[in-house]
Amino acid sequence: MKPLTSVLQTTAFALKVVIILSIAGAAISSRLFSVIRFESIIHEFDPWFNYRATKYLVENNFNDFLNWFDDRTWYPLGRVTGGTLYPGLMVTSGAIWHVLRKLSMPIDIRNICVLLAPAFSALTAYATYLFTSELKDSGAGLLAAALIAIAPGYISRSVAGSYDNEAIAITLLMTTFYLWIKACKLGSIFWSALSALCYFYMVAAWGGYVFITNLIPLHIFVLILMGRYSAKLYVAYTTWYALGTLASMQIPFVGFLPIRSNDHMAALGVFGLIQLVAFGNYVKSSTSSKQFKTFLTVSLVLIIALGVSGLFALTAAGLIAPWTGRFYSLWDTGYAKLHIPIIASVSEHQPTAWPAFFFDTQFLIWLFPAGIYLLFQDLANEHVFVIIYSVLCSYFAGVMIRLMLVLTPVICVCGAIAISKLFDVYLNLRELAATSEETRKDRIFQLLSRMIVIMSFGFYLCFFVYHCTWVSSTAYSSPSVVLASRNPDGSQAIIDDYREAYYWLRMNSPEDAKIMAWWDYGYQIGGMADRTTLVDNNTWNNTHIATVGKAMSSPEDKAYEILVNHDVDYVLVIFGGLLGYSGDDINKFLWMVRISEGIWPEDISERSFFTARGEYKVDDQASQTMQNSLMYKLSYYRYHEVFGMQAATDRVRNQVIPKKDIELDSLEEVFTSENWIVRVYQVKKGDNAGRNLQEAGSFERKAKGGRNRSAKKPEVGLREL
Repeated sequence: MKPLTSVLQTTAFALKVVIILSIAGAAISSRLFSVIRFESIIHEFDPWFNYRATKYLVENNFNDFLNWFDDRTWYPLGRVTGGTLYPGLMVTSGAIWHVLRKLSMPIDIRNICVLLAPAFSALTAYATYLFTSELKDSGAGLLAAALIAIAPGYISRSVAGSYDNEAIAITLLMTTFYLWIKACKLGSIFWSALSALCYFYMVAAWGGYVFITNLIPLHIFVLILMGRYSAKLYVAYTTWYALGTLASMQIPFVGFLPIRSNDHMAALGVFGLIQLVAFGNYVKSSTSSKQFKTFLTVSLVLIIALGVSGLFALTAAGLIAPWTGRFYSLWDTGYAKLHIPIIASVSEHQPTAWPAFFFDTQFLIWLFPAGIYLLFQDLANEHVFVIIYSVLCSYFAGVMIRLMLVLTPVICVCGAIAISKLFDVYLNLRELAATSEETRKDRIFQLLSRMIVIMSFGFYLCFFVYHCTWVSSTAYSSPSVVLASRNPDGSQAIIDDYREAYYWLRMNSPEDAKIMAWWDYGYQIGGMADRTTLVDNNTWNNTHIATVGKAMSSPEDKAYEILVNHDVDYVLVIFGGLLGYSGDDINKFLWMVRISEGIWPEDISERSFFTARGEYKVDDQASQTMQNSLMYKLSYYRYHEVFGMQAATDRVRNQVIPKKDIELDSLEEVFTSENWIVRVYQVKKGDNAGRNLQEAGSFERKAKGGRNRSAKKPEVGLREL
């Protein structure tokens, strides 16, 4: 029997290895649609800065990277880049690049950045397998790994080219949780230290590490309230907190936040609490029951009073940083719009629509509660952890769509536990054969019933694979810098206006040119056009961003003063009215107005950009303030020429633009992309005769008899090198 058992164990192990490798292959291949359909390119906005920073790292050394001052962003302020980012993503890519070069495989750093997220998705699947195996068994672990490998909620931020911090963060999140569960089960310093080390890696990679910082202490706090304190929990938490906190403080961007920020005070408080609980257990073993009750009552009152008053006092004294605006926006969805509009202006900070839950997790969303219910049946310490994780993330994902990324892993885990438990029951044919009292007809009926249930869930799983493949290939594999559409004959049409415009800037503008555009495009301009920008996606300086918003919201003459004061050479706007591209600056314009109004309420009023009936219009009903704004003029300048000087229709807003001519005195159009999505204007430097630009423009128009100057779309010429 022993040789047979050994063969079976070896076969089972080999089968697990094959399944895990197959899941890893599925995870990687399902994220390559963007490379296959388009090309190996960095997606979205933030990844372009990460790519640029990674290039700087591999071209220099790590010390230079940490001390990097970037004078080509946030002009004229610049940015202390090395001290204002999470370096984990860049260091990971740089380390892979150096290792491959040592192995005589000189792969371009761009391809490493593009393929990093798919590679780490395979590691995420394995970490999820280990985590779920600790909760139930290896069968549930394999199923959870398969689900997370292709779940759209995770694929959305890990496709090839999505070189963002989340590319490695979810892997580190699940690995940290797995190591934490092992540490709690075993009470091992070794596993706790590994968990702290992985937590340090997470801190270096993503600002979402605060979720772990608060979830693990909350787990310990709940277990203490449930009366489950033990020496194993004491060893696990004290080791994790001490090592993890000291390690996290080595990240320059984090620094002393773990001991000076309200976001981290829960972890510190639980660390102190668990010391008191351990001391209380010692006192309990050394005193009578009556004395211990008196000691416990007095201690609790003093600890709560001193803790709360100390927290408020230190916060008031400025020694502990108060809660951030993002924290308040999680609990009050209207807070950001009223107080910090720049946070509310980000699309991924908006509340999640109900269909998004089904779109990103498909049938797992209704298996999720079933998995939670099954965890309640056993309610071991590790099950309590998953339940807390589920409750918190369910709420947070509801108020901020970006946090669907953090909710998806636990949905896959709970869904896998529910399906695994169902398969355990309905595939247990031994139980059916052991019941000898039933008639043959009853057995056949039970067998058919089981087969129907198994086949139904088999269909759900197959349809889940189909859904995930469709979503990942159509919705989440299109780079924002390259748009795809369909020609009348059904063939694919590539819209490459962004790169066309950035390449024009790179080749035709001076190397020290300053570009003003809304902050969404700052990283792309810096990464592809390699030109200096006033603002970018880091959004660290609200006043500077409000300055750009004020320039766009003001009339041309007032906007020109802002442009000159900030040495702006070119102004770039995104306009989708011709093609029907809804992500243009006119649709974002109200956020520019709101942000600038927050700084200069005496100059900018959001109400003045609406019609008398409170409507946001760009047609002949648009308010005079709207029509005089620089954004409106730069977007619709010469737009009638496309329609043969006839009525021009904005295909995004379905409105007819007024036929009145738009004149520009202080800016000159120098480039408009093929589909009019990107428009670039050069700021005039002054009049040779000493006149102001408005007078010069008015004189020129009068000299031509009041007729409009004929304007020809600028050609995309290349500067000679």
